[in-house]
Amino acid sequence: MAAASKVETEAGEAAGAAAPALDPEQELAAYRAMLLIRRFEEKAGQMYGMGLIGGFCHLYIGQEAVVVGVRMAARDSDQFITAYRDHAHMLTCGMDPKRVMAELTGRRSGYSKGKGGSMHMFSREKNFFGGHGVVGAPAPIGAGLAFANRYRGDGSVSLTFFGEGAANQGQVYETFNMAELWKLPVVFIVENNRYAMGTSVERSSAQTEFSKRGVAFNIPGLRVDGMDVRAVKAAAGAAIDWCRKGNGPYLLEMQTYRYRGHSMSDPAKYRSREEVQKMREEHDPIEQVRARLIADGRTSEDELKKIDAAVRKIVADAADFASEDREPDPSELWTDVVM
Repeated sequence: MAAASKVETEAGEAAGAAAPALDPEQELAAYRAMLLIRRFEEKAGQMYGMGLIGGFCHLYIGQEAVVVGVRMAARDSDQFITAYRDHAHMLTCGMDPKRVMAELTGRRSGYSKGKGGSMHMFSREKNFFGGHGVVGAPAPIGAGLAFANRYRGDGSVSLTFFGEGAANQGQVYETFNMAELWKLPVVFIVENNRYAMGTSVERSSAQTEFSKRGVAFNIPGLRVDGMDVRAVKAAAGAAIDWCRKGNGPYLLEMQTYRYRGHSMSDPAKYRSREEVQKMREEHDPIEQVRARLIADGRTSEDELKKIDAAVRKIVADAADFASEDREPDPSELWTDVVM
């Protein structure tokens, strides 16, 4: 217990509880980035309903502050890896919205040549390593990326995202053990959106404070308001710094919320409309930034409308590109296949 207590003390010192203010430039950058995710996901949902996107499709609407805040704290050389709710992570890493949408619609210009779909896109250039459909898979793969970072000694950190449902998978805890043993530079980020598929976290998890899940392995952890981009950036910055200094892994629990169902086939009848509406009205990550920008006189309503218009054009262009792009040649069935 002494070692665990020491780790918890160091965790508090490393990350702290305060969410320092962002400067005007950072606030606007966060607003643009989150708005791009929101509008892109809304369009993806529309295209799915029109039959232009098939298969699985998991939207990130409501959770935008998590990946944007982490990205603001990271370096370009740091790797991002996540599960199947992944379009936001791609966009935040700088991947082309046209090619992301093309992959969603199964077209040849997509990041996986139209063969991966929503859950399986990658960009080595942007240090984005998926998109993984297997629940819990990002944890061991993300630790593998961190092992390579430690081996090379290049100071890069693996930013490994997975959900609170995936946090109950056994491979996650095997990974925690190895990551701490080898002092790997990996930040494990649990995106706790409160519902694993259709089951509330209270019904599926014996320990609902996921920031404590690493205590048995001497991994420090912190619970963060994942709806506030300022809090996310501050906590992620401290965790990344902890890893970069050679202290080993760090665990962040981002308390967030998804407004849509688990996937496009989920009617989300396991929660009330009032619950969702309350989150939208009182905790929306984009509206929080918008309200601060207006209240502080940093920008005007007209300026924010122009940003929204520019973002909508990016998304509309991506949708048009994806709709007009050609489907993969049938010969692509036999390429990039591991036998």
